[in-house]
Amino acid sequence: MRRIVVSEFLTLDGVMQAPGGPDEDREGGFPYGGWLTRYGFDDEQVKKRGEAIQSTDAFLFGRRTYGIFASYWPSQPDTNMWATILNPRPKYVVSQTMSEPLSWQNSTLISDNVADRIRELKSQDGGDISVLGSGELVRFLLQNDLVDEMMLMVHPLVLGTGKRLFSDGIDARRFRLVDSLAGKEGMLMLSYLTTDEPVIPS
Repeated sequence: MRRIVVSEFLTLDGVMQAPGGPDEDREGGFPYGGWLTRYGFDDEQVKKRGEAIQSTDAFLFGRRTYGIFASYWPSQPDTNMWATILNPRPKYVVSQTMSEPLSWQNSTLISDNVADRIRELKSQDGGDISVLGSGELVRFLLQNDLVDEMMLMVHPLVLGTGKRLFSDGIDARRFRLVDSLAGKEGMLMLSYLTTDEPVIPS
């Protein structure tokens, strides 16, 4: 049985939009693209992040995040650790507007019966399936009880605007903290397991 592990960069107010660059996602007039770049991983966090990604043998993306990654990573050199992981490993993209063949190597489209298709992937033998970014997809996975762990990298700033990971309308639920690591630049790595515990204990 495989696990789905969600990995997200967040601000203190839960914004996840365009962490990596100014033109990554300007939807809604978002003015703060690239907000995470001043907060680097320290050595311990780099090691922990590397261990987490090495346990991944497949990736699951939403359409928008897949497009951003597919336009960048295939052209990166083999000396880049992330390129050696992302490019050859299987990638699944959830979209009802894209069509196959997909341009990025080892990519497969999931366009119908999405929850059932993902449950089928989880039932197979293998390592973790990582979800990077893909906020709309993450909310769908949570609503369908398909997430096993959430690794949140929380940065010490508030933006006050932008797309948030946990938007109104998502079901209330509890998580269990299983690991935490504070970095020298103030970024927190927090790992949570999903649980079936009631939100308000009886």
